[in-house]
Parts: sequence; structure tokens; C-alpha cells
Amino acid sequence: MSPSLPAHASVVVIGGGIMGCSTLYHLAKMGVNDAILLERNALTSGTTWHSAAQVRALRHSRNLTRMIQYSVELYSQLERETGQNVGWIQKGSLSLATNPDRLTHIKRQEALAHAYGIDATSISPEEAKERWPLMNADDVLGAVWSPDDGRVSPSDVCAALVKGAKSLGARIFERTGVTGILTENGRVKGVETTQGVVMCDAIALCAGLWSREVGAMAGAEVPALACEHFYLLTKPIDGIEGNTPTLSDHDNHLYIRDDSGGLLVGCFEPMGKPIAPGILDESFEFGLLPEDWDHFEPMMLNALHRLPALETAEVKMLLNGPESFTPDGTFMLGETAETRGLFLGCGMNSVGIASGGGAGMNLAHAIVHGAPAYDLSEADAKRFAPIFSSLDHLMARAPEILGTHYEIAYPGKQLSTARDLRPLPVDSDYRAAGAQFGQVYGWERPLYFGKTAKPKLRFDRPDWFANVAAEVEAAHQRAAIFDASSFGKIDVTGPDAKAFLLHVCAGQMARAPGSVIYTAVLNERGTFESDITAQRITEDHYRLFVGTSAIKRDMAWFLRRGEGYDVTICDTTEEYATFGLMGPEAAKFASAVGAENLTQINYFKHGEATIAGHHIRAARLSYVGEAGWEITCRAAHAQDVYRALTQAGAAPAGLYAQTSMRIEKGFCAMGHELDSDVTPLDVGLGFALRKSGGYIGAEAIEEKRKTSAIHQVVSLILDDPDAVPLGHEPVYLGDQIIGHTTSCAFGYRVGRPVALAFCRTGFVGGDQVEVNIAGQKFTATVHLGALFDPKGSRMRSMDE
Repeated sequence: MSPSLPAHASVVVIGGGIMGCSTLYHLAKMGVNDAILLERNALTSGTTWHSAAQVRALRHSRNLTRMIQYSVELYSQLERETGQNVGWIQKGSLSLATNPDRLTHIKRQEALAHAYGIDATSISPEEAKERWPLMNADDVLGAVWSPDDGRVSPSDVCAALVKGAKSLGARIFERTGVTGILTENGRVKGVETTQGVVMCDAIALCAGLWSREVGAMAGAEVPALACEHFYLLTKPIDGIEGNTPTLSDHDNHLYIRDDSGGLLVGCFEPMGKPIAPGILDESFEFGLLPEDWDHFEPMMLNALHRLPALETAEVKMLLNGPESFTPDGTFMLGETAETRGLFLGCGMNSVGIASGGGAGMNLAHAIVHGAPAYDLSEADAKRFAPIFSSLDHLMARAPEILGTHYEIAYPGKQLSTARDLRPLPVDSDYRAAGAQFGQVYGWERPLYFGKTAKPKLRFDRPDWFANVAAEVEAAHQRAAIFDASSFGKIDVTGPDAKAFLLHVCAGQMARAPGSVIYTAVLNERGTFESDITAQRITEDHYRLFVGTSAIKRDMAWFLRRGEGYDVTICDTTEEYATFGLMGPEAAKFASAVGAENLTQINYFKHGEATIAGHHIRAARLSYVGEAGWEITCRAAHAQDVYRALTQAGAAPAGLYAQTSMRIEKGFCAMGHELDSDVTPLDVGLGFALRKSGGYIGAEAIEEKRKTSAIHQVVSLILDDPDAVPLGHEPVYLGDQIIGHTTSCAFGYRVGRPVALAFCRTGFVGGDQVEVNIAGQKFTATVHLGALFDPKGSRMRSMDE
């Protein structure tokens, strides 16, 4: 007889794959001993059981890498703790390059590995051949060897996690399907199952392939979709003895390793096959999809080229197992925006086993402590625009995401599916001006103007270099228009607007109407949740300008902390357009369109005017280091306002020009220099904090002031004008890595590549360091503050 469900559990984990088992284990480790796990069928019966189970530590960010390093440590420790063998085989991985750009790519990965403390070494084609004797190495240009990588047995790992969780009081209920989620006032209250109802305080949704449907039961958006994923298994062949390293032949879309004396040959083909909802029903248990040799054939030909021994190998099966993918290729972790207490741990994008240990720990940490153990904003469950929950968009995007797994990480690479979803108010004008677009939070934002041919992606000086140079020159010599319409706009109104914002913001929110206020939004740890600019329009009306990708997250943050305050919090993003008119002739152009009174607005103040017959509000500040205004108008009037300014002589400029000028001015940005691991004191923004306290995180900030740890964001000018830093490159002082770059561009006003870098040492300016770009070290000079500071400009991130 099956054990009966408890009437109440602090946390209910839904799903018995690697994420569910890991989350349950870590909840129990953190003292949540009454947590339970519900599995509709049997543990690991969805995606986990057929995973190729590679564990490669290096990822594109420090914390994602750190998370997988935790997984490796956990899997080893589990054997000692539980006595359950997890099948850890540490034979390393070998990444091949068969063209010059791939060689640059893997050498950049090698440099990144060094920055993150991972052992990785460039080796010759001959050395690669020694490590994989069955490989055809005739076209191999080079390789990177990572000795610490390995693989595990998925089912054994889950068995060990479950054993550890049970020993601490957690309980597992198989054959218990979830049929509904109970909510009240936007918060989860319980779970309806085939075996009864369990009331709960929180839910960890780790339902893998079915997470989208389960999330909908609670009114939450979970943009993930299953695709078919293939790997070939052969019977034993000569030359395979024992275990081999994982062979990554990404130019041919392949990963290869031994399997029971034979070969496992898997692929991430350039465009995958989506699986429509409903095909994988509740009876899909330890299931596979039909073999599709026609689809796999191009990958098979690639594999025959790399491994001639396959020609005579006997095929055991072509495994076709579903995997879940998200619109950007990174999993979802954390509380949803729509439903309090509903936490996502899903959309693993075929890296569930490698990520599962660390991701489960971070999800449990978020449930118990209110946040992951370290910044994982790139995986935040609230990062997707609602439009990406459309099934049509997911069906188009998910197959492309599968194919991006093995793409070369070119700068400027854009996805091609699910585009043109959210045009800016003056989109037609930008297209007429030859704009090249990038998608941000569903919006199509101009990256640069004046080149209609599709650019060739490359690691050296990009095709758009001259275009961006012309836009920077326009902003520096005359005036340019930067479109900030996609920035989130949140209106806070009501009698308690000031009191509420003094609580949730660390800046000088009590300043008089007509003021513009830069402020950090901190959590209880004193680290960044967001950084915003606020306009106080009247005594009880503020307009908050937040990052384009942050609107859903920031709205949830403010709404959940507005309880008890008499305020109304509204997302007004699409009601307004915003243009930055920046440059030494900005005043001239403002006068030419009848808005000469803008010149009377002081720095960090805002005022009203009329352009093209329409009311506008202009704030005197600059994000690019040139004097000017951010002009906000109704979206319906944007085209008239934009055309009036361009006809007066202002030139359109894109995101690339803005980024270059931001870095020259030394401005920090969320997701680059600022995140939830960083306090304002770490990045030189302590001056923008209220001394009176009273805001969320104030106590943590005061404790931080007592520490003597030295962390700096510094500016770098590289000596070589042809160097192309992209970000995340290690920075050396002598032979020691002392930090890494965070934002990089060419500095057109200083004539050299420029970067911001986060360093773990103190500088006084003028110091010489080296930046490792794809294995080549370039000298750079350290500067404190702006690299370029035109007379008369003021920084946006300043409270004057």
C-alpha cells in the first residue's frame, strides 16, 4: 500500500528528474525536513534517464561555471555520504577546431577557464590524436584539453540524492500526478494530485518536459518547449578500451565518447525538431521518440569523417529523446513574477546533469533564503518578455536554440527566429535609415545604421566598425538620437509614493518634484537588484526608468514590497517613447524644433516642452558622456518628435555607439558591472546612497563599510588599436590573474579599444596590466574614472 500524502508540506517539489531530486536533497540539507517530491510516473523517467550525462565545467559566466563546479564536488561527496556510487568517470574533454574562427573561439574558452580557475590547455593536432587515436585529425588546426571534465550515471546520481534526502526526513511520492495548483491572492496554497491534496508554503516546479503546462495551472508563464535530441549508440568496436575523454567536434555539431565498449555519437544539429504540446502525454515514461535517420544523416556523415571506424561499426540504436529548451538557451531558476511561492527549476537546455547539482542547491537556497547563493540573474525565471510564452514563438525559437549549443560565439551574433515581435514606435523610420537590429526582451532595437547587407561575423574588427564610428562622431561633434523607448517605465502614484520609494530605493527619493534621481535598488544583502533613474513628476507621482530586460523582474520586486503602502504601481512602458538627444549641438537642435526652453533645465532636473506640436518631458542627463536630454513623449507622437529632431540635423545612433560611449565614460551597467553579488560600495557608487538609511539593504551596507576588502571597477585602454576584447577576458598583473573585463568596445573618442574591468586589487591609475584575448596578452593602462569626459557633460549614474 502506498504511503498517504501529508496534509501539509513546507515545500512541494514537482518532478523526479535530476532537478527535482537535487532540489529536494538541498532543501533537506537546509533544514526543510518536511519537504516532499511528487512524481507522476517513476523517478528519472522523463529526460534524465537518457541523458548523455556529460559534466563540462566551463560556461560563459563565472557563476554558471561555479555552479557546475559545485555539481562535480557534490557528486563526488554523495558517494561518501550515502554509499551510492554515482558512476563518476573523469577522463577529461577535448575540444577540436577545424577552422581559424573555431580556434579563436576555443582559445577564448581556454583563457576564460584560467580566469575561473579551471585547468585547460591548448594542444597540437598531434597531441589531440594521441588522446583520441581513432580520430581523423587531418583537418584539425588545434584543440583545448580540459582534464577535469567527466560524466556520471544519471539514474545513480538521482538515487544518491534521494537516499540523502530521505535520510534527513524528506519523502518521495511516485505515481502521484499533479492535477492542479491552488492559489490565493496570487500566492500558492497547495497542490491537487491524483492521491489527494497537499497544502504548502512553496512549490519547486521541476517538471522538465511538462513544466509549461504545470506552470499554467498556477497562472505562471514558463516559456520552455521540448525538441527531439539524437545520439547514436554502437555495439563494441576495436580500439575502444576502457573509458575515453569526451570528444567535442563542434564544427561538425558532434560530441563523442565511449559507451560499453562502443561509441556514443551525439549531435546538436543547426536546426532541431520541435515537439508540439500534447505529444508527450502522461503515459510517456522512460519513453523515446521514433528514430529519424533522414534527419540524422548529415550528422552521421560528419561523424564518419571524424571517426572512420564507424564505417564498419554495428549500430545498436539511434536514440531520440526529448529535451526542453528556452528562448535564450539558459535554464529558468527562481520565483515566478506571476505567482508568489512558485519557484522554477526547469528548461535545462540539455545540460541538466551538469547543472543539476548546483542548480538544485541554488533553487533550494532561493526558496529558503529568498535568493540563490550567488547571482544567477541570467537564469532568472522573470527574464522573459510575456510574448515569448506564445506557443508559435516557442515552436520557432526552440529548434534554433538547440542548434546554437555548438555555434561559435561571435560578437554581434543574433538569433533569426521569432523576430519582429515588438517594433519600436519609429521602427519604420529606422528601417528606412538602414538600421541593423538586435532583439532585446522581444523589442527590435537598432544596433547601428547605414549598412543593409548582412554583416560577416568575425573576431577581428567588425564590418560595422565605420558605421558606429560615424554615429559616435555625430554624437561628439553635433548631436545624435539614441532610442531608449524599450527601457521599462514604471509609474508609482499615490499618497505613500515617497514613503514607499524611500523604503525600496537607496537614493535621494525625497527630492522635490522636477528632480531626476539616480538610485540603486538593493536587496537585504545590500547588493543590486536593479539600478534605475526616477523622475519625480509631482508630490505623489514618480516615473521609474528601468533596464529593458528588467521590467518584469522589477515590477514584481516593487509590487511585492508595496503591500501596506497606499500606492499604485503601473507598467507604462508601451505608453511612452524615449529618445536621448546627445551632443554639443543638442541645444541648437532643440531650439530649431521650438523647444529652446530645454536649455533652462538644470542637470538632474526635468521639465516640459513642445516638439512637433506634442507635449514632451525632458530630463537633463546623459548616458553617453555628451551633454543632452532624455526626451519622453507619448508613443503615438514618437514619429513626429523623431522626425522633427532628425530634420533639424540630429543623426540616429544605435546600441553599439551607446555602449562604446558608456564605457569611455566609465558608467556601470546591470548584468555587466552590477549584479546581486555586488554592492554600490564595490563599484564606487557609495556616494549615491542615502546616509540616513531606512532603505532595504541599509544595514548590510553599513556592515560592508567596515570591511577592508578592495574591489574596484577600473577603466582600461588597450595599447594595440587592433585588439578586440569582448568581455570576460582575464586581466593579469604580472603572472597573476587579478580580475576580468566586464564591458568592452572600441573607444572611438580615444582611438583605442576600451574596457571596464572588475579587479581584486587597489590601483591608483597609470598601472600597466595585460588582457588575455584568445591566448594573446595585450598591454593596457589602468584609469580610474572616465576615459573620456567632454566638457559640460554629466553622468547619468550620479546624484548631484
